[in-house]
Order: sequence, then C-alpha cells, then structure tokens
Amino acid sequence: MGRAPRKQGQQTEKGLNRRTLLIGGGAAAGLLLAWAVWPRAYRPNLNTAPGETAFNAFLKIDRSGQVIVIVPQAEMGQGVSTLLPQILADELGADWRTVGVQSAAVGPLYANTLLAREWLANDWSRLAGEAGDWTIDQYATRSALMLTGAGTSIPMFHQAYREAGAAARVLLCKAAAARWDVAWESCDIQNGIISDGGQRRLKLGEVAEDAATFDLPDILPFRQGDVDRLAGQELPRLDTPSKIDGSHNFAADIRLPDMVFASIRQGPIGDAVLKSVNEGAAKSVTGFLKLVRRERWVAAVASNWWAANKALDLADPLFELSGRPVDSAGMEAALEQAFSGSGERLYARGDLKPLFEDATILASEYRVRPSLHLAMEPMSATARIGDDGAEVWMATQAPGLARAAIARALGLPAGAVTLYPLHAGGGYGRRMDFEAGVQAALLSREMGRPVQLLWSRLEDVIQDRPGAPAHARMAAKLGRSGAIEGWSAKVAAPCAMSQTWARIADGKPPHEASAEAAGVSTRLAVAGMELPYAVPNWAVDHFPADVGLPLGFTRGNAHLHGAFFTESFIDELAHQARMEAMSFRIQMLGGNPRLAHCLTTVGAMGGWQGGVEGSGQGLAAHVMNSAFIAVMVEAGITEGKLQVGRIVAAVDGGEQVNPDIARQQVESGLIHGLAMAMGASVPYAKGMPTRAILGRMGLPRLGDIGEVTVELIRSTAPPAGLTDLGAPVVAPAVANALFTTTGRRFRSLPLLMEG
Repeated sequence: MGRAPRKQGQQTEKGLNRRTLLIGGGAAAGLLLAWAVWPRAYRPNLNTAPGETAFNAFLKIDRSGQVIVIVPQAEMGQGVSTLLPQILADELGADWRTVGVQSAAVGPLYANTLLAREWLANDWSRLAGEAGDWTIDQYATRSALMLTGAGTSIPMFHQAYREAGAAARVLLCKAAAARWDVAWESCDIQNGIISDGGQRRLKLGEVAEDAATFDLPDILPFRQGDVDRLAGQELPRLDTPSKIDGSHNFAADIRLPDMVFASIRQGPIGDAVLKSVNEGAAKSVTGFLKLVRRERWVAAVASNWWAANKALDLADPLFELSGRPVDSAGMEAALEQAFSGSGERLYARGDLKPLFEDATILASEYRVRPSLHLAMEPMSATARIGDDGAEVWMATQAPGLARAAIARALGLPAGAVTLYPLHAGGGYGRRMDFEAGVQAALLSREMGRPVQLLWSRLEDVIQDRPGAPAHARMAAKLGRSGAIEGWSAKVAAPCAMSQTWARIADGKPPHEASAEAAGVSTRLAVAGMELPYAVPNWAVDHFPADVGLPLGFTRGNAHLHGAFFTESFIDELAHQARMEAMSFRIQMLGGNPRLAHCLTTVGAMGGWQGGVEGSGQGLAAHVMNSAFIAVMVEAGITEGKLQVGRIVAAVDGGEQVNPDIARQQVESGLIHGLAMAMGASVPYAKGMPTRAILGRMGLPRLGDIGEVTVELIRSTAPPAGLTDLGAPVVAPAVANALFTTTGRRFRSLPLLMEG
C-alpha cells in the first residue's frame, strides 16, 4: 500500500495534518473508534527538539526510537507519571525500556473535565443533564482547566491515552507498509519493533518522521488479545531510579545562575496586614541581602535559605489582625450554631417525617477537627523574571490557574509566563493552591535575579488550608428484623471546595474566600454520605458554617468525615440490633454486590471474628467515584497511645493498569487515613496553630503500624482512581475496633482528641 497523498492546505510546518492529530476525548467505546466524529477545534502545542516527531497531544517519538509520553497530571507520589505512559505504550506496542515522560504545557487538550464536572456541578447543570455536562466541559476546555485531584487522572485520561497509542501504532504501521509495499493492516508493533508478520523489521524511530505524514483511518482499531500486553503488568515506576539516587528535581532542587534564596512570613490566620518589621536586626545575619515587604507578607532574601529564615526570625514581623482570631473553641461553637439555621436537604429517599414521629430512634453526635496536609515538602517555588517574561518552577495541581495568577501579579499576559510543572514531594491537595509561585515571581522581579522561595515548616502549618471540620447529628430507626427503616444525617460543615475555587479561580484572598463560601450549601460539603446501603427512607441535610479558618482541597475531601460519620453510626446500629457488624451491612447490600464482595473478602482474609468483645477488630466500607473498599483493622490503646496491629483491605477498583501501583495507592491512603485517626490536626488559639513540629502531630510511626494487606478484586469494570479511596475508611474501622476493647464509642477525630 503506497503512501497516502497529502491534501493541499492541510500540511503544517511540522509535517502534520489535521487527521494525524489526536485532539479530543473519546467519542465511542469498544474495539473500534469512530474517528470522524472527533472535535477538531484544538491542536497540540507540543515543542519538539531536533529529531523528535509529535504524533498527537500525548506522544512524541525521536529518531533513536525513544517514546516520549506527555503527562498533564501532577505527580505527587501516586504514580500517574507511570500509569498514563503505560496505557499509551500498551496500545502502541512500545518497549517499556524506551519510554520516557515529559510534563505537558498548559493547553486545552489537557483539561480535566471529569474533575471540573464534580467541582462545578450545581442544581442547574444536574437538571440540564447532558447539556449541563457539555457546558462544564466546554468551559473547562476553553479555559485549559488542567487539574489533578480526587483520583480522576486515570478515569479522565485512560481512553485518550489508549487512543493516542493506537493512533500512533496505525501511522507507524502505514509508514512501514509503504516501504515494504504491503497492506498496513498486516503490520503490527511488538516490543518497539514494527513487523509485517514475516521477516521484515523496523524500529519506531526509523519511520517516525514519515509516519506523521499519513492520514488516520475513519475507524481506529484497538489492540486485541492478552499476549505481550503492558496493561495489567506490574511494571517498574519510571520515577523510582531518580528518586532513589537523588537526581530527581523538586522545586527546592532547582539551581540557576546568580540565584538567591528567600523565606517568608504571612502573619496569623485571617485578615492580617503587615505593620512593622525590625530590618536592622535582620541585617546582622551574614548573607542577608534584603527584606521585601508587601501588604500581607514580608520575605527575607539571602545568599542561602538558612540566612534568610534566620533574618526573618530576628526581624520579628508584626501583623495587625482584623476580626476575631481563629481558635478551636470558636470553630466548635460555630459548627454547633450552624444547626440552629436552616439546612438544605441534599440527598433524600422516601419520607422520614412520619417514620420518626413517636418512634424510638437511636441518635449519636460526631465531630471532626480540621485535617492538615503535612506534606514532606513545604510549599516552594523558583522564579526568574527576564525582559521577555517570567519562568517559574513549581509543583502545582492547577498549572493553568497558577500561570494566570502569576501573570496577573506581574502585570504580564499569560503567554509571557512559562510554568515548569515539577513533581511534588507530597501534596494531598495542598498544591491546588499556588501562592508560593506568585510570591517567588514577585520576589524575583524585586531582586532582579532568580529567587528560590521555600516556606519554613512553621509557615507551612500556619498557612495550611486544612480539610474541613464538621459536626454530625445522626439518627436512625431500626425495624423488628434489625434492618434500618429510616436514617437521618445532619451535617454542619463549611465547604472547603468552594473556598478553594474562590481562591484559585477568582483570586480571592483566603479570608475573603472563607467568608464568601460560609453560606454555601453544596453536595461537595457532604460527599461520602450518600448511602450505599438499601435503606428505604433516608436523608442528608447540610448546615453551612463559618468557622473562620481558610480550608482547602484534601485527600478524600469531605469523604474523610462523611465515611467516619456513616460507618461509625452503622456499627452502633448493628450493636443496637444485636447483629454481627458484617452481616448487618451485607443484609442491606443486595443491590450493591461489588461492595458486598469486598466485605466478604476482607472478612475471610482478616479472620473476622464477628466483632466480639475484646477482639480489637473493626470494619468499615465505602464507595467513592465508582471504586469500592472494605477494611478490617485490629487496634487497641497501649499506655494511652493508639496502636494498629493490622490493616486488611479488599478493593474493587475496576481493571487496573498497574496492580502494584494500585496497591501502593491504596496502602498510602490507608496510612493517610490512620494519620487522620491518630492526629494530623492541631488546636488553634489566637489565630495560630498551637504546634507545628511534625513529631508532635501524633502521626503514625513504623512502630504503631503492623501488617498492611491490600487485595485487589478482579474486575472488568472501567478503571477507577484509587489514590483517595483508602483514606476515609480507616478512622471508622479503628473506632469500631476500639469499641470492642474499651466498651466506649469514639465519636471524634482524631480519635484520642485532647481536650
């Protein structure tokens, strides 16, 4: 088969035509893709080095045969920079040893419409159905709304990366077939080698440039069969070697000529304005260069970071705080006061009112403190401002919004700002905010040279945007058979997601975003409280609260408190009904077999004893973004300290691309959830956290945790994101386990909360 003719007017400077470009999301499912129905409004914005050929928005191949996969999602340890390349390489037929990764530039083709739908959905968009989703998708795409979070990376991009790999495979086969004068359909790629099924062989790099000149067929075939497939294999992570040998660059590892270092102070929590600073004392530090003052912060710049931070300590900045300082007692009072207002019913089934009238019901109250992020890497960014624009190196979960904010702060067009997205040393949602990048850019402009800004651990804790605190009033009526006839959940909580959006999209200062979102009632504030159980009458009511503490995107978001409230109360009801806790749950899961399977699996693996007195065993189950999990823990209190001897989890997350990374994600979530149960929170007083040293946060240590086992249940369902799944279920499972050993219910997070 000869080379396809070029159509006049379609050839570009790079030798790519419109039908060569992969430019949208999947339009059809199954083995064949109807290519002709794809939107064609956007084109890839990839830069290519000499010898590289861009095939689509997600793939380049160079002459040596290296496969360069473009990843638009932030790597924070969850493995996305391996998972997405593995999907593409599987469809392409690449040799895994030749696969490399490059971070994507800001562009509309990388918009995360799935997270945008979750974040921006409202009553109108839900009422509009597909039209509402289309509107959000259009907004996200046109705004280049690149977001990483809520485990959406794989569900969002899985199909697009399959299509990208399949498209490149077809083009490469066409180029090879033209050389051999055979039908391209007879060619295939295995382990990075193109063959015609006989003796003829070509490497990918040998035909990459020619391949880009061919057209794609109207129907794009996907790879069939299970032989020699990369998908489903436990391939080694691409980022592991550099992280082991220390060559991996994080934001604080960047080194530029003539660069200086900065530390910053931003005052207490709230509407704080800088009033004074002792510059004379700062000048006594060797290496100190300058104090840079803004309305709400002051930074010291020096020849090294220690000198900069020491200069700030000596400068002793004084801030003036407007309004009542944040404190824990005030937050607790605000949450209780919220119940006196009018709540909004966000979920409902059946009719609770006649059922609860003159009935005997079980009621319990729960509370959750704000949960800190506490990533190993504090907020950091490196910036260089030149005559042609700005360059910023930082880890960010919202690169398009970060670039726009930096441009606004500098008075530049967005196109004049080059953002280099780096991997994060932990994030858990904190990198959705990007103030460190803005500050570093302003400092670089002030100094006229590159500046690297690194927040101190104290500053990182003070200015954290924790997960939302919440109070819940739970009530239920049991039937004679022990089944739940009615269920009521009333939750007082601010909406952290609304606050985050107001900061990163609307540019609101944290204290303004907090006040603006105070009256917002949204399903995002009670996520995780939609019952997976078959209860005929149930409702969830949200009572917005203004706690005065700026809150943010976290791992699991509202699922962290939603699952704690639900699964703790379920256990109380099982005890009240005098039923074994697993059987009590399973009797209500006839319509949810995947969650029931997780429960029975974890019971068999963990040796579930029925939650009898003294067993120290507890259960919890949860559904999150089409993923299902059940957890059994063995826990107790030794000398006043919580210890967890064993965690067993069973997960149905669909067909996972890399089972080993999937288990890593779940294990990481389980430990994160244990941190929420043990600590990862601080009391607040006079607008400040009362402690900021990691060793005093009650975080789990190796000695506090025993064996952790994660079983992935085989499934042919589409792959779900698992990064957040393990976090919400551990705290209720531990609380339920402690009841069997202490005889008391632990209804607060952290479980051994002081005060």
